[in-house]
Amino acid sequence: MSRDRLTFRQRDITAAIKAVKAAGEEVARIEVTHEGFVIHPGKPDDSAEPDLEFDRIVKERLAKANEQAASRRKQGKA
Repeated sequence: MSRDRLTFRQRDITAAIKAVKAAGEEVARIEVTHEGFVIHPGKPDDSAEPDLEFDRIVKERLAKANEQAASRRKQGKA
């Protein structure tokens, strides 16, 4: 099974982010699909619930990894 070619490149996203920042806005979120990407300007809101199941899973795994790393650091210092 072959992958479809994307209609954009990383440099396209980078240029769009720079344009949003040059306009005096912050980037709240970037959605990437096979059809392209959408940049949502505004303040990033860390307290907002993830919109996607994937985001929730990644957030949980990062929190678990951080807890494990902190636990290992404590054990090494004790």
